[in-house]
Amino acid sequence: MPVTTAPRKLALAAAVAVTLGAGALTAATAASAAGTPLSGYELTWGIKQSYRTYVTTYAAGTFTPADGASQAAGNGAFTFTQGTGDYNSDTHTVDLAFQGSLHIVSQAHGFDLTLSNVRFDSGAAEITADVTRNGTTTDDVPLATVTVTRAMTDMTTTLTKEAADVFGSASYEGAAGDPLTVAQKTTESQSPSPSPSATPTTTPSASASQSASPTASPSASTSASTSASTSASASASASASASPTEQTPAEGDIADGTLTWGVKESFRTYVVGSVAQGRITTSGGASQAAGNGAFTFADATGDYDTDAGTLSAAFDGAVTFKGHESNGTYGLDLTLGNIRATLDGGRGALTADVTSLGTTTEDVELADLKTDSTALTPTDDVITLDDVTATLTDAGAKAFSGYYTAGTALDPLDLAVALTDDAQLPSGDSTATSTPTATTSDSSGSADDGGTGSTTGGTGATGGALASTGSSLPATALGAAAAVTVAAGAGVVYAMRRRRTEG
Repeated sequence: MPVTTAPRKLALAAAVAVTLGAGALTAATAASAAGTPLSGYELTWGIKQSYRTYVTTYAAGTFTPADGASQAAGNGAFTFTQGTGDYNSDTHTVDLAFQGSLHIVSQAHGFDLTLSNVRFDSGAAEITADVTRNGTTTDDVPLATVTVTRAMTDMTTTLTKEAADVFGSASYEGAAGDPLTVAQKTTESQSPSPSPSATPTTTPSASASQSASPTASPSASTSASTSASTSASASASASASASPTEQTPAEGDIADGTLTWGVKESFRTYVVGSVAQGRITTSGGASQAAGNGAFTFADATGDYDTDAGTLSAAFDGAVTFKGHESNGTYGLDLTLGNIRATLDGGRGALTADVTSLGTTTEDVELADLKTDSTALTPTDDVITLDDVTATLTDAGAKAFSGYYTAGTALDPLDLAVALTDDAQLPSGDSTATSTPTATTSDSSGSADDGGTGSTTGGTGATGGALASTGSSLPATALGAAAAVTVAAGAGVVYAMRRRRTEG
């Protein structure tokens, strides 16, 4: 007799009533009051490459996708289709259930199991599925936790204890799974959504239009149909079902964009700390997140080519670091401006004009960049790249007067560029400030302490909001010994003053 261990998490409203006078959407149930129906999504996940190899070689087994699921050639990843669910505009999360099943069997090693009703919940940051073994089905088995990103592409997964039990290896618990991608794949050949709210006939509501998640907020999410007729809604939905991505030119000029980057968290902390006793200011349209957070540079210009996987974007704004003041003169006086990012096949460079102690050097290649994916895939006419790895170059090390060595990990950066004038960029941190005040707290150590990446300006955290950008979290307090702190501060002063004298 089938055993069910947990109720299904996905409860979708049967219909959505349209309140024309208020222009708002009211869900049929209180549980979905903040939810907007979604449809036409696909989930691609390979479970774990080594597991697929084990099944088809050592176990002489097979994978058989059915009911709309498929497997990529060469024993590749699995895709589950026709995902439906909802987007919560209050929490900026999605909850989707997908069609398709996967039968995994090996007579040689004696296992026979089926995965079905695969689900992705960004709020819970997990993948679940119904698992059938030996005729017994367990619902909603958590197979992996997910590091959720705004773009929902190539998200990192970690297999659970339950997955280790399902796939027959205790070593899988806590092991890295294959990357996960969730994307909307609605085409004109698919059946239109029966919900009247799925027809984009009016201006989006304020709550949804302000969402910073282009992937999670489909064009169908904010409409209000003037007709309650399902047939009329279906007709309008079918005519508007072509995705914005398909209509975007493969190459052209960038219309707008933002780049969020913290340079290096430990450096920010050092500048405003008790040793340098300095300040950080932004200008020219740049801003800094509250709590000595990351910097956002705006008004991007440049060009892109999604087919070639290339992008070149320049951003307005500058950031200035000053510290070690003596009689009105600063031993540390560094400005980074004219920030530019270039990418080609997932790799690239971050360049800037560097002004140190009054001397400007243009087009300094500060960091090597590396993205998780080589593809540049626009969603709603916006290319979004989160947690782009930035590694200090030789030229970048010189810009910091040799205090950091080449190869040092800088803060990761987030990049979003609009390909059309009416494309909506992810919203920034509303608590950003252009002129952070100096602080003389004792919470900072040397500039090379704690350099593990910024805690601000990103969404690559396990769980939660797809629309979040920036952060109001305070910088992490660093606990370096006083002797190390003083020595590091003296080293920076010496290097900066020597450079000024030689110049």
